Amino acid sequence: MTYQFEWLDEVINFLHENNIKVGIGTGTAAHPAWLAKKYPDVLRVEFNGMKRKFGGRHNSCPNSPSYRKFAKRLVEKLVERYIDHPAVSLWNISNEFGGACYCENCEKSFRVWLKKRYGTLEEVNRVWNTRFWGHTFYDWDEIVAPNLLSEHFAENRTMFQGISLDYARFNSDSMLECYKMEYDVIKQENPNTIVTTNLMGAFKQLDYFKWAKHMDIVAWDNYPAFDTPYSYTAMMHDLMRGIKDQQPFMLMEQTPSQQNWQPYNSLKRPGVLKLWSYQAVAHGADSVLYFQMRRSRGACEKFHGAVIEHVGHENTRVFKEVAEIGKELVDLSDTFVGSRLPSKVAIVFDWDNWWAIEYSSGPHADLKYVEQVHKYYEALFKHNIQVDLISTESNLDQYDIVIAPVLYMVKDGYAKKLERFVEAGGTFLTTFFSGIVDENDLVTLGGYPGELRSLLGIWSEEIDSLALEHKNQIVMKSELGLLQGKYDCNMLFDLVHSEGAKVLAEYGNDFYKGRPALTVNSFGKGHAWYVATNPEQSFLDHLLLFICKEQKVEPVLETPNGVEVTKRVKDSNEYLFILNHTNTNQTVNLDKKVEDLLTGQIYQNDISVDQYGSLLLKVSE
Repeated sequence: MTYQFEWLDEVINFLHENNIKVGIGTGTAAHPAWLAKKYPDVLRVEFNGMKRKFGGRHNSCPNSPSYRKFAKRLVEKLVERYIDHPAVSLWNISNEFGGACYCENCEKSFRVWLKKRYGTLEEVNRVWNTRFWGHTFYDWDEIVAPNLLSEHFAENRTMFQGISLDYARFNSDSMLECYKMEYDVIKQENPNTIVTTNLMGAFKQLDYFKWAKHMDIVAWDNYPAFDTPYSYTAMMHDLMRGIKDQQPFMLMEQTPSQQNWQPYNSLKRPGVLKLWSYQAVAHGADSVLYFQMRRSRGACEKFHGAVIEHVGHENTRVFKEVAEIGKELVDLSDTFVGSRLPSKVAIVFDWDNWWAIEYSSGPHADLKYVEQVHKYYEALFKHNIQVDLISTESNLDQYDIVIAPVLYMVKDGYAKKLERFVEAGGTFLTTFFSGIVDENDLVTLGGYPGELRSLLGIWSEEIDSLALEHKNQIVMKSELGLLQGKYDCNMLFDLVHSEGAKVLAEYGNDFYKGRPALTVNSFGKGHAWYVATNPEQSFLDHLLLFICKEQKVEPVLETPNGVEVTKRVKDSNEYLFILNHTNTNQTVNLDKKVEDLLTGQIYQNDISVDQYGSLLLKVSE
């Protein structure tokens, strides 16, 4: 086999001569046509059982022996040639891992994965509850991949949730093994070099908490649409920071202007590129990069934004904005690199829980895990209260408040972990459809919310599920700060009995009128809250503000609607980011003396922020 690197030598050497550092992509995200022709085992089988031909990208079976063989060989050749090149500062493995395969190689590997996880076929039958519908397996080879040819009758509709849940775990692990294979090749030659891959926020197919353990730095690609809530983008940054224990991350990709795969590929308005770049830094990014440098002439990304447009020169609005941000970031590097975001509030995010909820055969087709997490995040975001996104493995000691929306799956030992947190004085909040199953998606018997029942002080007898247009009301029994009167709710309605919890609100309609809709339970030195239904956003805005005030968790600053503020801390220095996401100038009232890091100007009372403007401030003593 012949490898031709002369063209890459020329590029890397040219960049080095101009004092530009290089990150090398390993190039294994898309196998070449000759490989597909000669070794067809590299081709994926789709969810519907269709065998792919060559084409597209992310088109390789992660369990193909041929794919792994030639991917490893390519990386070995790249490492041999460039590992000691003075320009190379980072290695990026593959590109945006994703997809799934259901071929025979994957079926065989799935059986091996199951043997490692469960040990015996008897244990597999138990955790999958295969006695149902006569599904008992008597030989490992009887187990097949769950797709439209076997257990599924739609993408998220499966007869056996346990099988599909494990295949989701297996698929994530399979691609992680491909990543680790390349990672090990690079690290064997230079243990000190930086190795990563580009993630994609709340990407459902891959459990990024597992992946981050094998990444030297988290890197991710941020592509919000023109109408994506900026609170959602902020949450994605916080998630990417959170998957590696709140360490700073890289914003590896964002478009300088247009994106080419959305229904409406609108331009970024003047100022928005800088605003969104600094929003990443405000939430923990230590690097800001762009895709792409120059627009391609053909194929599906020819209209994707670039630093250099098709016109081919630097005299464009976009190029000038990128150059301006680049200069500012160079000047600010020593200030922000290595700083952290202090947070006293955490929101639990769990991929296993996400998969299990949306594989569940009910209770509601419109129950979407990430949407529920975002509702609670947004309530805090509006008040400029900083949040860490954490896993079920994360230490809780540093937090005053922990929120776990729709904690359907309670993993082994997690209920006790939450009990210790609350008993020591912490505040915990969870919601409807929580505490239902264990990590194998088997219902915890003895009454909902299962292992959380003692902590929450409630028993949920039934769960009503109605179309979204059918609304009930949450009626407050007394005022809790701004929380007063009545609020709409829909989707799911837990019919709750108090077992010691204080009832703070009740349902206003239907046969369960007067039953608890909001409760709080004293447990040790702390409190556990339960929201028994899906409330309108204003209810959560008021509730979480009340809880934060009770726990003396303060906003970074009070600001007008649409103006975001975060705080990063380094040594004894505090830095504020004020980001105006509106198309009008805004005024922010300061409660401290600050210095503009870019202009040196001092402010003490009010400060004006231009439309789509961003201010980077140092808090003065």
